[in-house]
Amino acid sequence: MAGQSFLSESMLGWSIFTFILMVILTFCWFYIRKFQSRQESEVVSTITAICALAIALITSALLPVDIFLVSFMKFPNGTYKDWAANNETRGHIEDTVLYGYYTLYSIILFCVFLWIPFVYFYYEERDDDNMNKCSQVKNALKYTVGFAIVCVVLLLIGAFVPLEPPPGQNSTQWEKVQYLFEELGSSHGLPALSFSISSLTLIGMLAVITYTAYGMSVLPLNLIKGTRSVVYERLENTEDIDDVEHQIEKLKSKCEDGRPLSSRDRANLQELEGKLQVLRRRGRHLDIAERNCCTKVGSALRPLKF
Repeated sequence: MAGQSFLSESMLGWSIFTFILMVILTFCWFYIRKFQSRQESEVVSTITAICALAIALITSALLPVDIFLVSFMKFPNGTYKDWAANNETRGHIEDTVLYGYYTLYSIILFCVFLWIPFVYFYYEERDDDNMNKCSQVKNALKYTVGFAIVCVVLLLIGAFVPLEPPPGQNSTQWEKVQYLFEELGSSHGLPALSFSISSLTLIGMLAVITYTAYGMSVLPLNLIKGTRSVVYERLENTEDIDDVEHQIEKLKSKCEDGRPLSSRDRANLQELEGKLQVLRRRGRHLDIAERNCCTKVGSALRPLKF
């Protein structure tokens, strides 16, 4: 009876966890696709961003899952349920959650120090038209090695500091080396992983504190100062588009008789076409902002402005 109860409740827990995973992946896909550039997006970079964000959110979701499992094993009066009364069963569940933490933390380190830097530098090197694929990979790996060195340093610091009392002064060099490996193996490298994740968490916390403090100080000033009217910005953007289109037509008219454009005119034409794309994209964003309910409600938040 206890085994059947454990199986049914385990299936319920895994079903909820699978649903949460699907929700996180769907959110990450829509979030990245919404804010990425349509003209400069790449498949590999898009997949990398989605997976990295999903891993971070899944890791954050493990904490409430861990708390839920602890309370799920007990009745309201504090006694263990029939399927959780066995210490071996509880230990198996705790080990599963623990290995889940370490697996996700290891994936985060891999993404932060290896995969994301490699993808970033690989596509940065693609801007050079004279560089082939092999050279792009070599240069990306060269820059990624720097991040890998930082990761190794953090792991070594976390693994060997602080240490247990070292062997005596009369010990041989081999005994000292053997002692270091025993220290690393006794904890299975868990302090190294914990120290690396804590370092990343500290950097992220400092960034959040900085940007939050800046945002909270600037928000009331912006509410008092106000912003330019969306209608006025749309009108100004439309005038800029007309001006750029007129310049493009003027340049293209030079080659209507079959004569090629000069290198200077081709460069100007390419620059104007890029500027036209930016202006049209800004126009689409202004159209969305004008229809947005937040823009209309925002005026009520600042009835007075200078």
